[in-house]
Amino acid sequence: MTSTVFFIKGSRKDSDALLARKALKVFERLDLCKNINKEDFVGLKIHFGEKDNKGYIKPPWLKDLIKQLKSITQRVFITDTNTLYVGNRSNACDHLKLAQEHGFSLETLGIPVLIADGLIGRNDEEINVGLPRIKTAKISETISSTDWLVSLSHFTGHVLTGFGATIKNLGMGCASRAGKLDQHSDVQPYVDAKLCTNCGVCLDYCPAEAIVERNEKAYILKDKCIGCGECLVVCNRGAVKMRWDGDAARVQEKMVEYAYSVVQTVNKGVVGLTFLTQITKDCDCMSKSEKVIVEDIGILASTDPVALDIAAVDLIQSQKKDILKSSNDVDWTIQLRHGEDIGLGSLNYQLIEID
Repeated sequence: MTSTVFFIKGSRKDSDALLARKALKVFERLDLCKNINKEDFVGLKIHFGEKDNKGYIKPPWLKDLIKQLKSITQRVFITDTNTLYVGNRSNACDHLKLAQEHGFSLETLGIPVLIADGLIGRNDEEINVGLPRIKTAKISETISSTDWLVSLSHFTGHVLTGFGATIKNLGMGCASRAGKLDQHSDVQPYVDAKLCTNCGVCLDYCPAEAIVERNEKAYILKDKCIGCGECLVVCNRGAVKMRWDGDAARVQEKMVEYAYSVVQTVNKGVVGLTFLTQITKDCDCMSKSEKVIVEDIGILASTDPVALDIAAVDLIQSQKKDILKSSNDVDWTIQLRHGEDIGLGSLNYQLIEID
């Protein structure tokens, strides 16, 4: 099976208005709008960018696309989920403030900004997928309730997965905090006594009653812990820690299977746009502006997440061969091959460039 990927050249040297027109032009080739009804909910899944980061997709680039969608349905919104790590995006209050600082607001875009997994990342739905790594995926409730999902990905390198684009935006980005934990780790949490204030919140939330007070600190009983990650989610001090899974292959395969679960659970369909601009070694979760590793290339669009990602990789590698491997020594082909193996998409694609 050969999938179609549309491509239009573009860079940050273009004006915001020109990039907005280009984003709409490549999006229109997907023919999504003809299938949307006026009562449908349409979610735009994006990364709002971390504090002091400059690489994220800029709100003005989306204005024409949003206007087109709003001409069909007023139920359009833009969204992201809370992060697993403690910081400015680990709860909806701080996350929304940061999003507004970066220009994502009802006033600037004309659509609501939602945090898809709730106040502290606990609002999710368990999706039965029965795949090799993931049997049940924890997908944010907002994502699982929407009719159409448009993945808006900014391509970057990534320390664990080699790169992050559409598959990561769907798999990791649409999961609740517990779902992100599910993808990152196979071991039980522990409490860093130096950070614990003995507030008792984790004791209250633990469904297995596996947390007790010991020496005026929270302590996790390994024989009772079920590895659900609730303690990590509710601790606002960052005292609950994980021994992160260093197996990049396992993380990538879990991420892919989560992406598959998102595609299966969104009511009517998922499409993706990938922006190949300000491509950096690390992802947009880094709290700083990083040096680019290749020149800006343009915008891609497809209904196939695997084809979209491999097309993006090929365009980048055509500029600098093996740049992803030299930036992060990770076999990033794992996520693409596993995606094809489980039916998420195809590695075979036809690239159609539009003017």
